[in-house]
Amino acid sequence: MSSKIPEVDIDPSGVFKYILIKLDVQEDSDKITADVVRGYAECGYHADINDKFNDDLKRLKKEGQIQNFKTKVQGGGRIQHDPDVKMIKVYGYSQGYGKADHELTVEILKKKYPGYDISWSDEGY
Repeated sequence: MSSKIPEVDIDPSGVFKYILIKLDVQEDSDKITADVVRGYAECGYHADINDKFNDDLKRLKKEGQIQNFKTKVQGGGRIQHDPDVKMIKVYGYSQGYGKADHELTVEILKKKYPGYDISWSDEGY
């Protein structure tokens, strides 16, 4: 991905909503396309996570660190993150965006959390 935009940014522990986002960004002379995962307990709605991510991108653009960007939310769900036992569970869906591809989300999370037990399920909301 990009040194300025991490592929994964989720809370260090707890249960919270998350979204999977398709990101196209122009950084210097590079055009980067990637799927990114964002999840925060402070965001009561999946749309709040999207707003926070877009605000972060607007700040980077204003600072001149990126030139342009386009985002599309691919879906959402919930993440249960327990760092004490190195476990992440991905499940559920977003009423506004639909269900994210949890299998893809798990593959992305595994890059940032090697050594974790990371799983997904279609159970739960």
